[in-house]
Amino acid sequence: MENLELEGMYRELGIGEEVLRFGAGIEEELRERFAGIDAVAEYNQMKVIRGMQVNRVSDIHFAATTGYGYNDLGRDTLEDVYASVFHGESALVRPQLISGTHALHVALSGNLRPGDELLSPVGKPYDTLEEVIGIRDSVGSLKEYGVTYRQVDLLEDGSFDYEGIEKALNDRTKLVTIQRSKGYATRPTLSVARIGELIAFIKRRKPEVICMVDNCYGEFVEKMEPTDVGADMIVGSLIKNPGGGLAPIGGDIVGKRGCVDKASYRLSAPGLGKDVGASLGINQQLYQGLFLSPTVVAGALKGAVFAANVYERLGFGVVPDGREPRHDIIQAITFGTPEGVIAFCKGIQAAAPVDSFVTPEPWDMPGYDSPVIMAAGAFVQGSSIELSADGPIKPPYAVYFQGGLTWYHAKLGILKSLQQLLDDGVLKILR
Repeated sequence: MENLELEGMYRELGIGEEVLRFGAGIEEELRERFAGIDAVAEYNQMKVIRGMQVNRVSDIHFAATTGYGYNDLGRDTLEDVYASVFHGESALVRPQLISGTHALHVALSGNLRPGDELLSPVGKPYDTLEEVIGIRDSVGSLKEYGVTYRQVDLLEDGSFDYEGIEKALNDRTKLVTIQRSKGYATRPTLSVARIGELIAFIKRRKPEVICMVDNCYGEFVEKMEPTDVGADMIVGSLIKNPGGGLAPIGGDIVGKRGCVDKASYRLSAPGLGKDVGASLGINQQLYQGLFLSPTVVAGALKGAVFAANVYERLGFGVVPDGREPRHDIIQAITFGTPEGVIAFCKGIQAAAPVDSFVTPEPWDMPGYDSPVIMAAGAFVQGSSIELSADGPIKPPYAVYFQGGLTWYHAKLGILKSLQQLLDDGVLKILR
């Protein structure tokens, strides 16, 4: 009876019997995998609770501050919690950091000076960083301030080009940036262990170099974080994993005290640093979002694994594949045609609790070199820990799926995307 009622609910949401049964078969095969995800979430949940308890979080820390924000106990304690949870000496966690790109810019520009060189040993960074660095000319880029850039691409098999990295390191190399997630690329996401190996290699050859990890989409996916394996700084966005879907804005920089302090002077002003910046009454959301984050991330991970197995079964290229260990919440699916990308995003949008009636269309977006389609029926605009999908309309025509505040919503989104592909004729049959 219960199954019949549930099937009825799915049918009301536009999921046909064929799609529902196809998805149910795959879900059954993933029970053991999902149990492993839950075990990691439990570990990380305890880690967050311990961080809050050690730093004596109280309801007084939820109080709002305005103006300069001097003596903002909630802000300062939240940063201590982040430092504890992510095993850093210090943290900068602020609503004034408006995105992951902004947090990365602040971290980079705070720690680089004219004449320094920035090295990426994992290939081209995410599209929006191209203008920050100056790969694509833009007003205020690091390039304009005399910071040069060098990159070493991954080898064809996705491994590090250690020989190329060693050659690229020079007297001017001040900071190495390592992007954990794949961005708009189909390369594998880097595990914390692999990041640790890369950092160890670099530090053996140039101990004084700053190793920064773009940790976006990766927090709480594993039991360890890059700061546990030698990273001097990790940078994230609160409208991704650590905000738990509740943070309305914000970014975080965690790591060595000197690195974090230099970033804070860039965020505010020389001489001010971390001592200013009012929290404007959102501290409670930031604390609660962090508290929920391990469980939310687990739901998103289950959705990514489910999506990989569904679309791999149908013959589409997926990165990671259905069996690989997970190191971030993003699932790339290559359709090979614009129609496939568009239909998938339409399905995700139709499954949303917010703006389900909206049809996403490709359009030109700031920071990108081609039209991008985005599906997101989110409570927080731009929050990619909520169910969303996006991709550039250019070869190989891949879509990037992530998020889901609950596993059940992520599941619905995948089923709805599959139904949309069938309805639009992109996919003929399920097999």
